[in-house]
Amino acid sequence: MNIDDLALQAQTRRHFFRDCGIGVGKVALASLLGERVFAGMHHPAKVDHVIYLFMCGGPSQLEMFDYKPELMKYDDKPAPESLLKGKRFAFMDTSFKGPPKMLGSRRKFTQQGNAGMYFSELVPNIGKVADELVMLHGVSTDNFNHGPAKLFMNTGSTRPGRPSIGSWVTYGIGSDTKDLPGFVVLQSGPRGPRGGAQLWSSGFIPSAYQGVPFRSTGDPILNLSNPAGVNAEEQRQTIAALKDLNAMEMKHSGDPEIETRISQYEMAFKMQTSGPELIDFGKESKETMEMYGAKPGEAKSAYANNCLLARRLVERGARFVQLYHADWDHHDDITKPLDDVCREIDQATGALIKDLKQRGLLDRTLVVWSGEFGRTPMGEVRDKGKIGRNHHIDAYSLFMAGGGLKSGTIVGSTDELGFSPAGEKLHVHDVQATILHLLGIDHTKLTYRFQGRDFRLTDVSGQVIKSMLA
Repeated sequence: MNIDDLALQAQTRRHFFRDCGIGVGKVALASLLGERVFAGMHHPAKVDHVIYLFMCGGPSQLEMFDYKPELMKYDDKPAPESLLKGKRFAFMDTSFKGPPKMLGSRRKFTQQGNAGMYFSELVPNIGKVADELVMLHGVSTDNFNHGPAKLFMNTGSTRPGRPSIGSWVTYGIGSDTKDLPGFVVLQSGPRGPRGGAQLWSSGFIPSAYQGVPFRSTGDPILNLSNPAGVNAEEQRQTIAALKDLNAMEMKHSGDPEIETRISQYEMAFKMQTSGPELIDFGKESKETMEMYGAKPGEAKSAYANNCLLARRLVERGARFVQLYHADWDHHDDITKPLDDVCREIDQATGALIKDLKQRGLLDRTLVVWSGEFGRTPMGEVRDKGKIGRNHHIDAYSLFMAGGGLKSGTIVGSTDELGFSPAGEKLHVHDVQATILHLLGIDHTKLTYRFQGRDFRLTDVSGQVIKSMLA
């Protein structure tokens, strides 16, 4: 084997792409610049920030927002065959061992706000801000399993590998902060969401736009602090040297991910100062802490802490903040477990909306509260003496608050049993299109070319829900 053969054998694919004539890396970079067809907002934005409160597991709208007195009349009676014909449900073995029976809610409901929105006793604090909300009933989605349904709600597709909504937004319009990530993810509850990091992934668009998970105590990101014996000046010099080395490699290969690496090093260095200040609640008033129910360091208050942290993030310019809270998957018991999780989120959710308004932030912030689907009006029996509800994709509820909305409005409705939409037809892609619209983005124009196709968040469908807009 001669020296040329040895050199060829030692050359990696990366070296080949770097050194060949025109440079495939350079082509990729030029292609990337060409693919970013969105160079600014398509129309004036109504909001600058989004706080997305995602309830993992499928909250039961029938126990919280969608009051169905007629359902109680059919309680414990077999569901009509015509109701179920052609419908798809998860866990057929537990739901349909025998003819499924209707299950009326045992919760007490009251009407709140000028529109007379219904709220159950489980969510009294959310009910107090009814006049700030737009309540959507009868929303439909495409998949009845948790993982794919979460992906669909977050990325517009049931398949992994697509960019998340927060990535699309920050790719499209960037962020107002230079010291913190534009897209931040906060988690609470007994475990993480099914689907994991795919839910906040940037997919095939540059990884600079992926969500950055924060912790609500200690360093916001693990290993953010300097190692022992390394001072700030030494760290600054290290980052500068890494930037120079990466820039040299970028010049050779044109790999856009190197640019991402450079920006992430710089962001991490800035966050060594901005991060600790962000999560220091010491300057928050006692009244604010009590309003949220925030108690730093306490696991039971993690959601409340994250809601307060979300407000602090948008104050500092973060574009998209997403909170994931588990666990809402109540197949076998719709009583105490649901009571407990509602208690965890009700006070802080109401406080977040109230706090944003009194600080003048709600007019430029969109708050979204939703799960991946809802729950059936039929009961599901897994354990003797207990009853829950199965997944339901045809008609569930969610709400929004913030700028550009017709506050205190109910959009959509369901039939007397809460099984099917009865009013305006609403779909997850419509919800996504509306969120983008409020940010000044036309969902049909924010695209990214990948593998020969122009992809977008709403795929080939979705309509802005104009009835909820001011």
